[in-house]
Amino acid sequence: MSENEMMQAEAERPVVLKVDHVAKSFKLPTEQATGLKMAFLNWTKGIKGYTEQKVLKDINFEVHQGDFFGIVGRNGSGKSTLLKIISQIYVPEQGNVSVQGKLVPFIELGVGFNPELTGRENVYLNGALLGFSRDEIDAMYDDIVEFAELEEFMDQKLKNYSSGMQVRLAFSVAIKAQGDILVLDEVLAVGDEAFQRKCDNFFAEIKKDPTKTVILVTHSMDAVKRYCNKALLIKDGEVVAYGDKNDVADRYTLENLKREKAEEKEHNEQADKYALGLSREVPTFKISPVVDKLWTCDETFEFVIEYEITKKDVGDFYIPMSVLDVKRGGVPYDCGVSFKFNQTGLHKIHFSLPLHLFNDGDFKIIATMREIPDTNNLREFNQLAFTNDENSCYFSIRNEGTTNFAGLLNDRALRISCDSIN
Repeated sequence: MSENEMMQAEAERPVVLKVDHVAKSFKLPTEQATGLKMAFLNWTKGIKGYTEQKVLKDINFEVHQGDFFGIVGRNGSGKSTLLKIISQIYVPEQGNVSVQGKLVPFIELGVGFNPELTGRENVYLNGALLGFSRDEIDAMYDDIVEFAELEEFMDQKLKNYSSGMQVRLAFSVAIKAQGDILVLDEVLAVGDEAFQRKCDNFFAEIKKDPTKTVILVTHSMDAVKRYCNKALLIKDGEVVAYGDKNDVADRYTLENLKREKAEEKEHNEQADKYALGLSREVPTFKISPVVDKLWTCDETFEFVIEYEITKKDVGDFYIPMSVLDVKRGGVPYDCGVSFKFNQTGLHKIHFSLPLHLFNDGDFKIIATMREIPDTNNLREFNQLAFTNDENSCYFSIRNEGTTNFAGLLNDRALRISCDSIN
């Protein structure tokens, strides 16, 4: 199906959720008046006793019937508040939310469960809280119990369940509730491996049902790319990306890397004048990307090492570098003593790293600056500087149709061949 045909097919599907110019603020207390006199004095000084925090600012989007719609964002971005407005737990101060069909929200697994009641009683209690009649719960009960694999435990009290059993029951109620719109908040990584495979199969099946709509809030970009057909990224209460799931997921990855580097920089600015790895003799030594973006294995990553040497008697020095795999661990590449220099003062060196052997992943380039009297004996050296975490260079690779299971692409980097069998 072409892109135009897909857009036309989406336009023909009805809108089941419309969020129109929604805004929400909370009042946070700052000073508590201890009496009438203090309250009057605060009033005369213009002190309100609270500050207003704008959590959501003019949020707009639509979800069509049959969508598997992802909502992503860092903690504190406003996702949970938006979810509670969609679920009619909160009322927006501005704008409105319209829902067509029965919306079943699961903000937190197990909310509404009573440990003193049996598993069976908790299923009916949870169903009633979600607005289902007893007859409707009767119709779904067998499916819920079968999916949770708890048939022989349903007449035991919930307090005797293990935490894993409770999670399985809560999740089964969540996904087997026969609503038109299912709202799930961070509930994918539940249960053991076998149960997670079962959940994967369920989501694969529900995606095929054009009458069911799922709204998924998650921090897992793998889940967004695997399940969702559309997604939304919220940052500081505003929509910063909306539409294509891959664009949203990649933007979220970049936002995380930028935020982490900014937090590290702020922390280090409060440290000593010379950050870890630097000194009066080498006050500058850092690695930066030429272009800050997500890369593919068909591109070449270009970066710059900037250094300053004030030491007068420096002769030849080397800059060894290593590429670290941030998530999986390990060192995919180490250049050793390939690069030798002798210029003091402030300089920038341009480097290129072909990425054709790399699989999906997040990587970091680190470097040291060393005087090495004898390159045949690399254990004897004088270290002048090294890049701390702030001054190292992070980059991410995402390739269409691949996974991040291994650090190297199987068909390009390494391939195990079968020679014989006895």
